[in-house]
Amino acid sequence: MKLITFLIRSSWQMLEIAIGAGFLSGGSSAGLIALISRAISQGTTASVTALGFAFLGLVALALATSILSQVMLIRLSQDAVFHLRLRLSRQILGSKLAHLERMGSPRLLATLTDDVQSVSEAVRLMPFLCIDLAMVFGGLAYIIWLSWSVFLMVCLLTVVALGSCQFLLNQGRKQLALARDQQDHLLKHFRTVTDGTKELKLHYRRRQAFLREDLQDTAATFRRHSTQGLTFFAITSTWGKLIFFFAVGFVMFALPKFMTLDLQTLSGYILMFTYLMVPMERIVSSLPVLSRAGVALDKVESLGLSLEDSAETETIPGSLRHHWQCLRFQGITHAYPAEREDSNFAVGPIDLTLEPGQLIFLVGGNGSGKSTLAKLITGLYSPDQGSVSLDDEPITDENREWYRQHFSVVFADFYLFDRLLGLDHENLDAEAHKYLQQLRLDHKVTVNHGHLSTTFLSQGQRKRLSLLTAYLEDRPIFLFDEWASDQDPIFKDLFYTQFLPQLRDQGKTVLVISHDDHYFELADRIIKLDYGHIEYDQVKQPRSVSVV
Repeated sequence: MKLITFLIRSSWQMLEIAIGAGFLSGGSSAGLIALISRAISQGTTASVTALGFAFLGLVALALATSILSQVMLIRLSQDAVFHLRLRLSRQILGSKLAHLERMGSPRLLATLTDDVQSVSEAVRLMPFLCIDLAMVFGGLAYIIWLSWSVFLMVCLLTVVALGSCQFLLNQGRKQLALARDQQDHLLKHFRTVTDGTKELKLHYRRRQAFLREDLQDTAATFRRHSTQGLTFFAITSTWGKLIFFFAVGFVMFALPKFMTLDLQTLSGYILMFTYLMVPMERIVSSLPVLSRAGVALDKVESLGLSLEDSAETETIPGSLRHHWQCLRFQGITHAYPAEREDSNFAVGPIDLTLEPGQLIFLVGGNGSGKSTLAKLITGLYSPDQGSVSLDDEPITDENREWYRQHFSVVFADFYLFDRLLGLDHENLDAEAHKYLQQLRLDHKVTVNHGHLSTTFLSQGQRKRLSLLTAYLEDRPIFLFDEWASDQDPIFKDLFYTQFLPQLRDQGKTVLVISHDDHYFELADRIIKLDYGHIEYDQVKQPRSVSVV
């Protein structure tokens, strides 16, 4: 019933027609066996001829409704799984970061992969299950005859049918193999959804490009190959039935005109028993898959409800405010639940004012709240208390998406995309090459139509590529979380003495979380945190103004 409900939400009209056609096909197939039994028991030529026409009608009805039911349910089930994957991915990216961190990526990945796969396997069985059930119900009402000769003929016809359907089977396997290849890409994109959440949240166009151009395209390709492959198998199954019934019809209606056969009433029973062995076996073997799918659907629904409860307001951000004057935080706080920390750790209340053209170091010991403050500043965390305003415009749930677009951020646990998503500069490749030269990566990485030639680099080099993305975004505010920790001494010195001052001189506000006290003297301002509170806010240059 859970699977039926799941498919109904996709299209109840299509499901109704498909199931009705499936039961009509199964009933027609069982009726064919009953008709065969009746034809065997009757001896007049007139009655055999009349039953022959009825037989042909039932064959046509069974074959047509079988193909209709299977193709419709295959398309319906693949569409339902396709939309389920996209819906879960959108819900994850549309949920609050703090809630996602509490849930943990293992749960998200398990639902996106194992649970969805279990549902997919179960819905794939639905078209065959409906037909098999109808065959069993119809056959049980008319089982009466036994015959070894018919049994042997069925076995022989099975071999002939498999041989004649080899082409269709090969095509079906080819399409399913292509679908399996796409599944690997899907898993890669699912990893992007979970590990790249912060980067996708901070760049609306990148997130939309990822969902539309990467995830949706790959999922659509997977759906297309799966649908085509399963359709080939469905036609193969029906073709086998056609061959079987053609042979039976020839024996029952054509051979009596040329030779005398020993017709026995009981021969219909063995035909029915033999015919029902396969659907009964398929029904029994489907039960474990259906059970796993029921559990998986519970997990999917539970995750979906949890994500809906923490969903952020979905808005399309407007133009950025490149020439802003004042970013003010007044009394902002953020507390972690007790189950995550040894104690109920909280950051704040924090009073802080940022202005353009400042190079600011956020310093403090491990666990002092620097990363949490960074997430509050960038809008990834909504403050539990207090207010945030940009040029006296309050930041609320309705405009938080727009506010986040003002930040280019490289986190300590950054995620590196293999292409420059959401960036459509006119000379993007040339501009990227210029920065790659400055980052001393042009001998290892090239950019072609926004695609990076490789991301399989050392951690320090990967961080340089993340800096490339930040440069190309060209946002008003930059934030770097322990960016230089993986760099060699020479490049670390370049980062602090050249890259950061250049950004500041361009009018950017640059916030740097760092433990490199050797370079603190380069800062215009040093903000030290201790146990979630600002211990001191030292202004070293008259260009900046702060309020604490």
